[in-house]
Amino acid sequence: MKKLILLLFVVSANISLAQETALLRLNYEKGATYDVTMNMSQDMGAVMSMGMGITINLKITEVYEDTYDSEMKFTKMTMDMLQGGNAISFDSTKSEEDLDAGGKQMKTQMQPMLDALMYAKGNNLGEILEIKIEPNVMGMEDIAKQSSNVVYPKEAVKVGDNWSMTKEEKGMKMDFVYTVKTISENDVILDISGEISGIATGKITGDMQIDGASGIPVNSNINMSMNVSGQEMISKVTMKTIKK
Repeated sequence: MKKLILLLFVVSANISLAQETALLRLNYEKGATYDVTMNMSQDMGAVMSMGMGITINLKITEVYEDTYDSEMKFTKMTMDMLQGGNAISFDSTKSEEDLDAGGKQMKTQMQPMLDALMYAKGNNLGEILEIKIEPNVMGMEDIAKQSSNVVYPKEAVKVGDNWSMTKEEKGMKMDFVYTVKTISENDVILDISGEISGIATGKITGDMQIDGASGIPVNSNINMSMNVSGQEMISKVTMKTIKK
């Protein structure tokens, strides 16, 4: 009898755990600020390799029922590139005297981005609804959109559920699939998979950790293995968000 009761308890506990759900929503607080760190790399073998790091200060200026307003500003930018035997290195925290010729040229190109402010309106599903750059700098809007790398489903999810999202950028289509791996009191872990089509073809893999209380993706890793005009390229993007 004791063994039967124990077995029923275990089965009941497992069923309860399997049915646990999470309603994924961004629960920003007005006035909250975050450091968002993005690291991106691209490797095309002997043709080209590049690594770029960006730190963004994100401030939530207003919170409404299901939308929010925010301000974003780049606080740090680094880049290391090797192409055709030529190496270029840039670090925005270094003085101009500490940069080589290539770094000084890169500073001239990057400084307008570091000086600009980005204003974004989003909703609690993670969709970016509006973006304004002051002063307007070409290319910054694309980077601002990358600060939101997942859009949540409207319904609650449980372990094993999945949903999809599509991004299209400069002739490349990326179909992401997010699958719920685990749900706990502290966080929700997603597996990321997908396909790349268009001017490049390939596969997407990765994972994401979502804070259970705030709904904020605090860690994400996205790997893309693709073929671009017959050339193999490996791309990796990591993102970390820390509340200040």
